[in-house]
Amino acid sequence: MEMAMVKELLLQSLEHEIGGVKVYETALKCVVNEDLKEEWEKYHQETEQHVQVLQDVFAQMQLDPDEQTPGRKIVRDMGQSLVRAMEAALAAGDKEAAQCVACECIVLAETTDHSNWELIGEVSKKATGTEGKALKEAYAEVEEQEDEHLYHSKGWLRELSLESLGLKAVLPPPEERKDVHSAIGAARAKAERTKMR
Repeated sequence: MEMAMVKELLLQSLEHEIGGVKVYETALKCVVNEDLKEEWEKYHQETEQHVQVLQDVFAQMQLDPDEQTPGRKIVRDMGQSLVRAMEAALAAGDKEAAQCVACECIVLAETTDHSNWELIGEVSKKATGTEGKALKEAYAEVEEQEDEHLYHSKGWLRELSLESLGLKAVLPPPEERKDVHSAIGAARAKAERTKMR
């Protein structure tokens, strides 16, 4: 394995989680739906825990969690752009539209987050010693939450977008009702949505 790239993955993942905390803080200012608010409050807390999990990995692997790289700066800038998008949507004055923008920003953030953790999981299978143990434990702690964050958020975005278009929506979305944690589960829940309306 290219350990320099593993370190870069971890630095970018940490930065993404730090930015994710800010994304959820801003999204919570945009939320209208009470079920979604509850969900985002939970995900906000879990994202704060994910920051701590990664900081623990850095400590165990004796890496500097504050090291700055060009890739890490790009990740920070992308997170800040999501926050600015939600702030602009809020400033426009339409709470329902701002909620949809926030949901889209969360789906974008969680898609990258999910990808990062998939990569960390793959690295953990090959890593040995202290590094392997730290990565395996971190992945085991976070992976299922990341699945939920992504698949539930995608369902919320779809259903809130349908509602905003004046079409029939299933709220909370099927992914939430069925508590899916996999792509297959999300696909099944989406396929059953017409029975839930």
